[in-house]
Amino acid sequence: MRSESVPTAVTERSSGERLRRVAVSTALSVAGGGLIFASFPPRTLWFLAPVGIAMLAAVLTGFGGRRSVSLKAGFGYGFAAGLGFFVPLLPWIGVYVGPMPWLALAAAESVFVGLFGTLGVLAARTAWWPLSMALAWSLTEWLRSSVPFGGFPWGRLAFGQPEGWLLPLASIGGAPLLGFGVALTGTGMAALLLLGSRWNGMRSVVGPVAATTVASIVALAVLPTLHSNDAPEGDERTVTIAAVQGSVPRLGLDFNAQRRAVLDNHVSETMALAADVDAGRQPAPDLVVWPENASDIDPLRNADAATLITQASVAVGAPILVGTVLVNADGTNTNSVIAWNGTDGPGERHDKTIIQPFGEYLPFRSFFRLFSEYADRAGYFVPGSGNGVVNAAGIAAGIATCYEVAFDRALEESVRSGAEFIAIPTNNATFGDTEMTYQQLAMSRVRAVEHGRTVVVAATSGVSAIVAPDGGVLQQTPLFTADVLVSSVVLRQSLTVATRLGSGSELVLCLAAVVALGATVLAGRRSSAENRR
Repeated sequence: MRSESVPTAVTERSSGERLRRVAVSTALSVAGGGLIFASFPPRTLWFLAPVGIAMLAAVLTGFGGRRSVSLKAGFGYGFAAGLGFFVPLLPWIGVYVGPMPWLALAAAESVFVGLFGTLGVLAARTAWWPLSMALAWSLTEWLRSSVPFGGFPWGRLAFGQPEGWLLPLASIGGAPLLGFGVALTGTGMAALLLLGSRWNGMRSVVGPVAATTVASIVALAVLPTLHSNDAPEGDERTVTIAAVQGSVPRLGLDFNAQRRAVLDNHVSETMALAADVDAGRQPAPDLVVWPENASDIDPLRNADAATLITQASVAVGAPILVGTVLVNADGTNTNSVIAWNGTDGPGERHDKTIIQPFGEYLPFRSFFRLFSEYADRAGYFVPGSGNGVVNAAGIAAGIATCYEVAFDRALEESVRSGAEFIAIPTNNATFGDTEMTYQQLAMSRVRAVEHGRTVVVAATSGVSAIVAPDGGVLQQTPLFTADVLVSSVVLRQSLTVATRLGSGSELVLCLAAVVALGATVLAGRRSSAENRR
């Protein structure tokens, strides 16, 4: 009787230890995701992102190989880290529609981090795992930025780094290279911390140290080459651009129930700017940027709206880039920016090409109607076409409307097509007093460095900003306040390495990930075949 109870006790003790290991690993994974979240604006704790990656990497390696982690467990730990990141990152999704869309999106995006967990366990089986694991992160970020419904790039590692010293990497490889640099720094940190369990002499230190520091060394080397906003170069010239934040009557999904009031607010602020120009308090602008939805009354169909916009443009003596909603003949809408030049009226325009699923349009509307009363409040917008460049007063503006700024391809095309500065008209009134607008501003700062262009952010309710080509914020408005920003802007014509490469940098990273992980799988199969012999 006594001898039979010994194996039972051993089994129970082993099972308890396994449960404790799983609980600790899960808690560390969630904490790692939480640290990545904490690195994002409005906080300036950018250095927490590689620490969060390091914690998750340590879990996926079994804490330096002391424990075996299965591919299935890797998915679970990655998914837990994803929840630790996305749940606190995305509450603005549900601020006016309830928690279900927010939590559903957070869970869906966490699946991609779960996939990273599986690939990370695979990568951990090689000697060069810090590199291959960082490449796996880049591969899964590309995947979640692409599918489903065009992907959801919000929360890419790069977008939490506008204050970080790795930011210059964006000028040579865009957001993909910047995110890879953060991930590699994190996996390198994990390798350094875990050296004790794999100590193999001083040579074993070289790889982890290189992985931890290489991104920082490259970023510091690139730093002197970043454009400043001080003076034009060669044939470049300086113009004055104003961004108008008219604010809205009230926040929430029904803010546009008072569409005329929103338009009136932006006309009023522009008229006030004109008065300041006449009084010598402000320089005369060459171009004025209004936000997305500044005129939700279609000025091409409504004479009153057209008259108000014309009056504002004439008063300020400059064309206005007007964010508006146009009604198409078939009843659909386009989210557009029109260059409106005084009595000449509407000129060139950009129709938003990357539209937001579940907001501007609803895929499978009849299905989702079963789950939410807000389904029918999603729009009936259709994507436009074009290269994103709008010319007004001899100035070529690259337009990325709100959601578009998260996608690499939007501004790559416009800058390569001749955009001399970037305008980001946006409407954040539907997201209330949340961190969303600061997260979006961070993307604009990364884009400024990526393309070497000044970025002018015009938001209905805030935050509007003028961002220098080196990513620094020159001017910024508070939330929920009517305001106007006026700044001298150098119109750039040169292209950064990142702009020239376009999607090439991400393609290289993803192919390298496939090769590295594929080699690991093949090596594992050969080893299994030899063992069977």
